[in-house]
Amino acid sequence: MAVNRVPVLKRCRSLGMEPMYLGIDKKSTRTLTRSNRKMSEYALQLREKQKAKFIYGVLEKPFRNYYEKADRMKGMTGENLMVLLERRLDNVIFRLAFARTRREARQIVDHKQVLVNGKCINIPSYLIKAGDVIEIKEKCKGSVRYKEILEVAGGRLVPAWLEADQENLKGEVKSLPTREEIDVPVDEMLIVELYSK
Repeated sequence: MAVNRVPVLKRCRSLGMEPMYLGIDKKSTRTLTRSNRKMSEYALQLREKQKAKFIYGVLEKPFRNYYEKADRMKGMTGENLMVLLERRLDNVIFRLAFARTRREARQIVDHKQVLVNGKCINIPSYLIKAGDVIEIKEKCKGSVRYKEILEVAGGRLVPAWLEADQENLKGEVKSLPTREEIDVPVDEMLIVELYSK
């Protein structure tokens, strides 16, 4: 399995984004020195795609599959793509503040600690639907890990399309997210332009 081992802050600097979108509250003190050359249109499009892939922790092939699925759906392809990425189980765990970062959320799902509608799901890319109830397994709820997570991430704002009960480590998907509710600094139209060439 491919694993991205690039240092997070370094990658954030190169993509020109804040680490807080990944759930990391560190700040990099270094500044990235760029030449004064204007970025080409292709470079801008590629950067947006890399940003989206990095934020959601998706590699190239699955990302292309998401794009193709979004293209087949009704509505705007770019918005559909962002909604599909937002519906990933690991992202929903992160949004519910049951994990500090999306990487940690992915690990929690991989370790079979998550129940969706009472069934154990260990696939981070599982797409949730409206009405799904997501909770951490009963035997894991009392662990030190989740106490630490709630101390750090408990104050994080949960999006309006989700409902979180952080005491019981349980959440519900009230509705599917709209593009306005997704606070990710990605211009999806540039990604659509890149793939539609």
